[in-house]
Amino acid sequence: MTDTLPPLRAAIVPVTPFEQNCSLLWCTKTMRGVLVDPGGDLDRLKLAISRAGITVEKLLITHGHMDHCGMAGVLARDLGVPIEGPHQDDLFWIESLDDPSKRYGLEGESFTPDRWLHDGDTVTFGEVEMQVIHCPGHTPGHVVFFHEPTRLAVVGDVIFQGSIGRTDFPKGNHADLIASITERLWPLGNDVTFIPGHGPTSTFGHERLTNPFVADAKYR
Repeated sequence: MTDTLPPLRAAIVPVTPFEQNCSLLWCTKTMRGVLVDPGGDLDRLKLAISRAGITVEKLLITHGHMDHCGMAGVLARDLGVPIEGPHQDDLFWIESLDDPSKRYGLEGESFTPDRWLHDGDTVTFGEVEMQVIHCPGHTPGHVVFFHEPTRLAVVGDVIFQGSIGRTDFPKGNHADLIASITERLWPLGNDVTFIPGHGPTSTFGHERLTNPFVADAKYR
């Protein structure tokens, strides 16, 4: 029966008042998985894990903003699992999670990832392997997770349906963000579906045609 299933499945669980898309990804053969960007609402996330019947192996983090990883350290302790990501250039963001003035009304606690990620690394769970792509711009240490066999990318706040990530935060860089999208994500293929950090999913092909910030026509 499992031979007819895709090797990877995904569910989106919105968390925090910012409606951040926490992604629950799992290997359909082993039912072992990960949570990407568990920023808050831990009871909701634990319920989603239980309902899906998944054993979570680790937490993955795209970048260090509060709504994406504020409660990752707490959840990792609760589940007894490691944290992988983001790139170490986001260390200053993760250290700031303890600063009440920078919490934007959210719960947060700093943590130390068990593994910092770099461009070209891979992350695994069950029998699934995903590529790590360093995509700075929104934050300097932002990473994207890509599963080539199912043409799925989890892109955090790099790109959204019809928009791109903000670059007015400390160490944000608009030119770097545009280069990350057009030089690191577009080559993956127009057929790639992506889960953004907020809002609905889309495809790279759709955004190349319609996104006012990075559509191909903008660069002709």
